[in-house]
Amino acid sequence: MPQIKSAKKAMRQAKTRTARNRAQRSALRTALKRVREASGPAAAEAYTVAARLLDRAARKGLIHANNAARHKSRLATHVRKATA
Repeated sequence: MPQIKSAKKAMRQAKTRTARNRAQRSALRTALKRVREASGPAAAEAYTVAARLLDRAARKGLIHANNAARHKSRLATHVRKATA
């Protein structure tokens, strides 16, 4: 356990950030899974939600911007095939 006041605070902050990142990453993965499992017009709606979460995750630094772009591209291809 840290003894120094600033180290204690850093530990609290890390714990909070870890919990927030875990929750956001879980929500993102769930949204991606919903797009892959959906078909027809539901896939397009699920894609919109997932794209928004991907953009937010990239902006906040949860994932890399190129990672978000790659996911969006692959999901868009999947949605096009699912709706056709």
